[in-house]
Amino acid sequence: MMRVLNGVMIVVAVSLILLLLLQPVGTDAQWAIAEACLVAMLAIKLLKLSGYWRHLFFTLGAILVLRYVYWRTTSTLPSPEHLQDFIPGILLYAAEMFCVVMLALSLFVISRPITRGRAPAIQEGRAPTVDVFVPSYNEDSSLLALTLAAAKGMDYPADRMKVYLLDDGGTEEKINSTSFKVADAAARRRHELQELCRVLDVTYLTREKNVHAKAGNLSNGLLHSRGDLVVVFDADHAPAREFLRETVGFFAQDPKLFLVQTPHFFVNADPIEKNLSTFDSMPSESEMFYGMIQKGLDKWNAAFFCGSAAVLRRSALEQVGGFAGTSITEDCETALELHAAGWNSVYVAKPLIAGLQPETFSSFIGQRSRWCSGMLQILLMKNPLFKKGLSPAQRICYLSTCMFWLFPIPRMAFLFAPLLFIFFNLKIYNSTVAEFGAYTMTYLVAAVLLQSYAYGRFRWPWISELYEYLQSVYLLKSIAGVIRNPRSPKFNVTAKGGSTEQDHLSGFAWPYFLIFVVLLLAQGTVFYRMHAEPEAAGLLLIVGFWNMFNLMMAGLALGAVCERRERRQSHRLPTEARGTLSVDGLVFVGSVIDISQGGMLVRASGKEAIRLQSSARLALTLPGKAPASVSIPVRIANVRSEGDDRIIGVSFETLNAAEYGAVARMMYSDLTLLRGVRQSRQRSKSIVLGTAQILLWGFRQTLRGGYYALFRREPASTVPATTH
Repeated sequence: MMRVLNGVMIVVAVSLILLLLLQPVGTDAQWAIAEACLVAMLAIKLLKLSGYWRHLFFTLGAILVLRYVYWRTTSTLPSPEHLQDFIPGILLYAAEMFCVVMLALSLFVISRPITRGRAPAIQEGRAPTVDVFVPSYNEDSSLLALTLAAAKGMDYPADRMKVYLLDDGGTEEKINSTSFKVADAAARRRHELQELCRVLDVTYLTREKNVHAKAGNLSNGLLHSRGDLVVVFDADHAPAREFLRETVGFFAQDPKLFLVQTPHFFVNADPIEKNLSTFDSMPSESEMFYGMIQKGLDKWNAAFFCGSAAVLRRSALEQVGGFAGTSITEDCETALELHAAGWNSVYVAKPLIAGLQPETFSSFIGQRSRWCSGMLQILLMKNPLFKKGLSPAQRICYLSTCMFWLFPIPRMAFLFAPLLFIFFNLKIYNSTVAEFGAYTMTYLVAAVLLQSYAYGRFRWPWISELYEYLQSVYLLKSIAGVIRNPRSPKFNVTAKGGSTEQDHLSGFAWPYFLIFVVLLLAQGTVFYRMHAEPEAAGLLLIVGFWNMFNLMMAGLALGAVCERRERRQSHRLPTEARGTLSVDGLVFVGSVIDISQGGMLVRASGKEAIRLQSSARLALTLPGKAPASVSIPVRIANVRSEGDDRIIGVSFETLNAAEYGAVARMMYSDLTLLRGVRQSRQRSKSIVLGTAQILLWGFRQTLRGGYYALFRREPASTVPATTH
């Protein structure tokens, strides 16, 4: 019955599209069709209708998009007789059609997202053996200690789980390097991490050479382990205690399941959120992917490995020769190979790890350059469209994922296209003001409505445009490099876990200031030409609004590249634990407010004086289903009064294995509080309010960018790209 109903709905939708597409092309007819479609779309959105209404919404949006495409193709292109207009006009048209194709692919991907239920319970006597891999290259030992301790503390039979530190920073190749500095650092690192692993009862593993970067490191781990399942956590991705309980059970249901992927959940702001001060109020950029797109991919059996926070079946990996290393995005490539080999995947939308994002704009760009290069390598060398073994839906999903990273090309085309008319009077888009309103404006409104309806809880209006613009300036180079030589990109480790000590202008900022100045000059030219050429006022008005939008986005970007200083060296997480602080013979009863890898903030009662830098012991009762007690050595860092209580900052002394485990448990065992913070940010913003907010932010951040350019031009400490 449901199949019949689905078939009827598809026939109705196709018939509606064909009926409206075949209506006359003219401004009056277009206005009538557009108004009807937009009113219906608004009603569906405002009434929060779902189910088949969702498909009707997408159908109405598709009608306006396709009518625009037809009109744009048949009525607006410059004549080939005028090459100075025709060539840039065709390039702009191609950029628009690329966006239409990507819109269609993305709507297909998310057309029927699914949310998985809880994993089946693990039968204790039949629990599969699990090897936990924590690959590392240059991360600090204190960061690794907490991730390893959290991994050791996962709720799973101890005799069925083994944790490995896969250290690519202490390989034989590095220790025998001809550079004394490199060799000495590698030897010291190996010794330090071997001792850490001994303390934590973790297996230390390195290899001869740093071949195939992270993929090679993980594949080497496969050769030296035997578990039925393999879990991968990045060095800065600490798992919650229930991680395995929420994932492993799926493998018993499906013998062809190769992957259970969970979201990457971050405790710190990315550089753009930090610099714009939006982290506490706005959904993070990654939430659209992990909150909606992966759910959509899961429907089509195309949810892919994201490099961490995932469980994989060893036999599946061995069938395809381990982790793929042809591209520098080994995660997606590995999933592509396994899907093509007939294996299945599952996506669990519940955040089960806490990780770190890049802290500086330069490291953010470095990370995105690697993602962009790797995905385009897959597109060129293993094109999903022609990959044997994939279903048609999987081909579309992987094609959408890879092609997305070509966005810098149309983004830059839309940025500079208005300048060709403003400065050089090139007519690359033939349209009257009336036609532009009837077709182009209604198409743009439909596109914004489609995005808002599909991703409203996870992405506010115009935020995608901001992130894409900020990345496009630098990713064009990555795209060109891959096109020239698909095998040329090298794996660069993304620097994380650091901090910005002072406000300053990013070393990557100057191209954005140059673009802003050019757009500002263009806007001035528009006003001049409207006065001097009244006969062209209509077209200048259209192009002027277009350029004004670009100028607003460019102004907002100026604030995004002004680095705000980090007040703390490490990021704090809220926690709940009670206990006593013993210092200089005094005992204070209190509770822990928050915790980081370096220390804690304790609220305590009592009026006695506390001497700074005193050694102390903090005895705590840890929260959870199985409460435990632990005593941690600390040092008093700072004390301040708050009402009748005192807030005491303490830093950790040298910790043993049990103490590392206690800290990890307080930080990561229960992510309920962090999930609550994440969900509180996931709220829709209307298009009107979102646009007004962007305008306000744009004005403020333009002024802030100008201030930094004049008075905060200290050289930014650009993180070197470490080739792995």
